[in-house]
Amino acid sequence: MSEPSPRFWPIFFELYESLPRQGPGNRDCAARALALCRDLPLAPGVLDLGCGVGGQTLHLADLISGSIVALDSHAPSIERLRSTVAVRGLAERIQSIVGDMAEPGLPPASFDLVWSEGALYNIGIEKALRVCSRLLRPGGYLAFTDAVWRKDNPPPEVKASFDADYPAMGRVSDVLAAIERGGFSLIGHFTLPDEAWWEDFYTPMEIRIEELRAKYGADDEALAVLDQLAQEPEMHRKYSDCYAYEFFVARRVE
Repeated sequence: MSEPSPRFWPIFFELYESLPRQGPGNRDCAARALALCRDLPLAPGVLDLGCGVGGQTLHLADLISGSIVALDSHAPSIERLRSTVAVRGLAERIQSIVGDMAEPGLPPASFDLVWSEGALYNIGIEKALRVCSRLLRPGGYLAFTDAVWRKDNPPPEVKASFDADYPAMGRVSDVLAAIERGGFSLIGHFTLPDEAWWEDFYTPMEIRIEELRAKYGADDEALAVLDQLAQEPEMHRKYSDCYAYEFFVARRVE
């Protein structure tokens, strides 16, 4: 696989950090997953792992009482979230920190709910489940989304796209087996609807790409990067029957 252009990552972050969220999901899906966490305390302690700029963090703050620690390894995303939290007057409830999901450096058994949308795959699902189990109090909940295959033999361009970022991606049954091996009891799972890909993610992404095309004008190298980034929502239009995002809710075995 060829190395990306030196311009790729700066433009990638210029695009993604401007979006409401960095992956599929929406408020309705967050509310549905939370509804499965039936025995949470009235004011739970929540950890949002791999929070990005915090689109789902803000949904959580609207949907539940309690405190939220939002952690991400990308400092500019955390800075943007901190600014948003300050503007919304949520600084007493949301602590935004730069950290490593694999080694978050947080006290064990200190959260009632660990939440992660589209991020656990970065350290591998098996390892992520071990990390989450350590951080949860006995009987605590884990709610996360993960990309999964819906077809065994997707078109080569789809397979190549996911292999570049998530070569270990499996099917729903593979994630369910990992949850059981990780010492969790499955509470429920559901597939994110197509609007969860578009409302706060791909639609604003395509709008922003056009804005950046205008900004970079005759900069052919930058425009080539934007063309590359624009392939992702277009691929979803053509091949969304091949893959999905699944929301899993599980509970740490006491």
